[in-house]
Amino acid sequence: MLRYSLRRILLMIPTLIGSTFLVYFLVFLVPGDPVLALAGEKRLSPSTIASIRAQYNLDDPFLVQYGKYLMNVLHGDFGRDFNGNAVSTLIATALPYTLVLALSAFLLKIAIGVCLGVWAGLRQGRLPDKFNLFFTIFFLAVPGFIIAYFSQYVFGIKLHWLPISGVRLGFPIAFILPAVVLALETASPLARLTRTSLVDVLRSDFIVTATAKGLPPRRIMWVHALRNAFMPVVTYLGLSLASLLGGSVLIETIFNLPGLGGTLSRAIETQNGPVVVGVSVFLLLFYLVCALAVDLLYPIIDPRVRHV
Repeated sequence: MLRYSLRRILLMIPTLIGSTFLVYFLVFLVPGDPVLALAGEKRLSPSTIASIRAQYNLDDPFLVQYGKYLMNVLHGDFGRDFNGNAVSTLIATALPYTLVLALSAFLLKIAIGVCLGVWAGLRQGRLPDKFNLFFTIFFLAVPGFIIAYFSQYVFGIKLHWLPISGVRLGFPIAFILPAVVLALETASPLARLTRTSLVDVLRSDFIVTATAKGLPPRRIMWVHALRNAFMPVVTYLGLSLASLLGGSVLIETIFNLPGLGGTLSRAIETQNGPVVVGVSVFLLLFYLVCALAVDLLYPIIDPRVRHV
C-alpha cells in the first residue's frame, strides 16, 4: 500500500509541471499587450509601462517567466494582478461561493445520478430503464446554458419562486437554481455509468454463484453487487467534484455569482493574465489533489489494485 501511494504521489510531479506549463504558455500566446489593455483609453508614459513590465517580468524570456512563476506557486504565491491585488486573496474571496455551488451540485448529482442508475440497473428493459435512457440522452444533448436560461425564465421571471441573479438573498436560496442546473447537467453520465456498471456486475459469475448458494437477494445486492459496481463510479465522482469547480464558470457567469468562475470570466475579458493563470492553476491543483485522493481510495475499495 505504501509503495502504491508513493508511486501515485510521484506521478503528480510531472503532471503538475506539464499542466501548469501548458496553462502559462496558452495565456502567454494571447495577442496584445496586457499593459496597454489595462490602461484602456488612457495613455501611459514609457517609464510607467517599463515599470509595470519589469514588476511582472514581462520583458523576461518565456521560460524565465514560467520558472519564476512556478517557484512562487510552490511557495503559495499566485502573484498579483495588474491592479496590484494578490491573486491568492482574490481566490480566497471567491472560493467559498464556488465551493457552496459545487458541493451543492455534487450532492444533488449523487442523489439523482446514483439513485436513477441503480433503479434502472435493477429493472433492465422496463420503464425505469427507459426513463433513465431518456434522461441521459436529453441532458447530454441539451447544452447547460440552455437549461440555465430556461430555468431562469420559468422559475425566476414567470413563477417568481427563485432569484435568477446575484447573492443578495444569501444562502441557500441564491444557490438553489444554479446548483440544480449544474447537477442536472452532470448527473446524466453518472446515471448511465451506474446503470451500466451495475448491469455488468449482476451478470458476473460470482453473482450467479452467490445466487446458487442461496444467499439472500438483499445481501447479494448490498454486499457483492453494489460494492463492485461502485468502483468505477467512485473514480468518476472523485474527478467530477474537481471538474465541477471548473465547470461552474459558465453557470456562475449566467447567474452572476461572485465565485471563481465569475472571477475567471472577468479576468479573461480584461486580459488580466495573472488572474487567469492563477485561478486556472489553482483549479488544476485542486483537480490533481482529487485525482490523488481517488487513487489512494481505490485500493481500499479493491485490494487487488495494491499489487498493480
